[in-house]
Amino acid sequence: AILGPPEVNITSCPNCINVTIKLPTSHFRDKGKLLSLIDIYEELYYNITLKSLDGEHKRPRQKTTAEVFSTVIEELYPSRNYCVSVEVTASLNKHSTPSPWKCATADSKAQQGYHEVAVAGAVCVALIIVAVLKCVHAAGFILPKISFPQTLV
Repeated sequence: AILGPPEVNITSCPNCINVTIKLPTSHFRDKGKLLSLIDIYEELYYNITLKSLDGEHKRPRQKTTAEVFSTVIEELYPSRNYCVSVEVTASLNKHSTPSPWKCATADSKAQQGYHEVAVAGAVCVALIIVAVLKCVHAAGFILPKISFPQTLV
């Protein structure tokens, strides 16, 4: 039996990408219940291949006992596109189909910081405008409280 391909989703984080992997389904049944690969093999191995401008890099093989799990690939260059493909194998079964490539751009820490500063700045400006309007209103420039007599014609 050939294992794979797993279901892969990736999201970006500051200088990293978060890879969520869902193991492929098996076709084995026990008393009518579809067995998961964990039911059959107890533990599985997964290899992540990372592709970027620098070429392809196979990451060290990892072990899992979960149906769905996440792993973070860190220390990436910000604002650079990365693609991953995941292959699942078992100790008794080395035949597998890798997942299709999924791509994401690693976020930069600076951009996230800038976004927070921009939001904080907008809030400060809004508060200043409100304060100025309150003062102007209190001083009587907007909607004066005293009605001035009309000048005689």
